[in-house]
Amino acid sequence: MFETAEAAMDPLDLYFVLTPRFALLDFAGPAEAFRIANEFGATFRIHCVAPVPSLCCSIGLRHDGLTPLPADIPAEHSLIMLTGTTCSAIDYQQPEAQQVVDWLRRIFTPQHRLATVCSSAQLAARAGLLDGRQCTTHHSVVDRLKSLAPMAKVVEDRVFVEDGPIATAAGITAGIDLALYLIERHAGAGIAQQTAREMVVYLRRSGQDPQLSPYLSYRNHLHPVVHRAQDLICREPRKHWQLAELAAATHVSTRSLTRLFREHGGVTVNDYQLSIRLAHARCLLETTRQSIEQVAELTGFGSARDFRRAWSRIYTESPMAFRRITMA
Repeated sequence: MFETAEAAMDPLDLYFVLTPRFALLDFAGPAEAFRIANEFGATFRIHCVAPVPSLCCSIGLRHDGLTPLPADIPAEHSLIMLTGTTCSAIDYQQPEAQQVVDWLRRIFTPQHRLATVCSSAQLAARAGLLDGRQCTTHHSVVDRLKSLAPMAKVVEDRVFVEDGPIATAAGITAGIDLALYLIERHAGAGIAQQTAREMVVYLRRSGQDPQLSPYLSYRNHLHPVVHRAQDLICREPRKHWQLAELAAATHVSTRSLTRLFREHGGVTVNDYQLSIRLAHARCLLETTRQSIEQVAELTGFGSARDFRRAWSRIYTESPMAFRRITMA
């Protein structure tokens, strides 16, 4: 499985695997997201590897100095990321693409983690890595992926799909969605939120895509006042922000803040505060051995009883049952 949110800040080595005429945005979009995440405290190390030392991308720019495909990649603290191409029906018939397929067959183990963007799911399929797993790809090559991986569960109309150690994205800008999700899983929701805001892009979800973290929910807007208020709440999740205090801090009236929050965030100020406190509580349950009473105190609830009552509005399991499941 991919690491859970708020994982330890061990460096994660990202191996972007490039093939002839790779789609530039499939590579640059996620790579920029990981680079920006590093500015906010993440520890991603980006490696560009390929079967040849120089390649042209989809718009004709040449990428030189590429590192050869590694003879081995440690399964721990690493992620292999495949990028799509402009015309996979032709480009993936090239010998360089077959070299990547052979390399994946040779080095990939059940302990490794893999992400594919756009049409590159076909490379994973040809290597036999998608058998028995849910996956997706660009809508134009769904049928081809089904024929290449008849034992896979190819789903359509999804931004991205995660199944065990393999995540697949529909392509183009969906690679950024997947990158933000992976940032959240490895470096935490706070850094993913800061990265998304810096990029002026927020995660999309469709169908049964992985659930959006409350830290990233209600942020798919551009209003600076609402973002400032949300930032304040996220920085101090245990604080009980009074509406007047929050309005003063964002230099608007209480009436304006209430209206703006509903109009642009799609949620009330109180409900947003509650969702952030519960998200912080979930993180503590997943990553610490704090008692329920301590979790309640650290997340701004008056008592363990108040915390359990608020928790039950979202989760069917009790806090202790949730902890047993997630830490099993």
